[in-house]
Amino acid sequence: MNRLEKKNQLRTKRAWRVRKKLRGTAVRPRLCVVKSNKHLQAQLIDDENGVTLAGVTTCSKELRSTPEGKKGKETARKLGQQIALLAKEKKVEEVIFDRGFHQYHGILAALADAAREGGLKF
Repeated sequence: MNRLEKKNQLRTKRAWRVRKKLRGTAVRPRLCVVKSNKHLQAQLIDDENGVTLAGVTTCSKELRSTPEGKKGKETARKLGQQIALLAKEKKVEEVIFDRGFHQYHGILAALADAAREGGLKF
């Protein structure tokens, strides 16, 4: 097994280790954050019904041409506020935070703090 295959296998194991304890419901959905090299995505997912309730991304038309269209802490704060607003529209107050295989610091912490300021509890 080469170096990249080993690295991807370890990342997948870390993600499953975190996610095996997290199950989203209609009352308390899972706030899943995906971070790529260029973009951020946040989704509210109901795992019982297999439905995505709401989602925001830096790839969307509103953010693509603005300075918030690239990955960074300011963008993460903006996405956190937007996902909190979408959750309020869906009458969701509590969520379960799913960080995947990423550490909870930097961009993920900024997104989570902004979502908390927007009214989400987790």
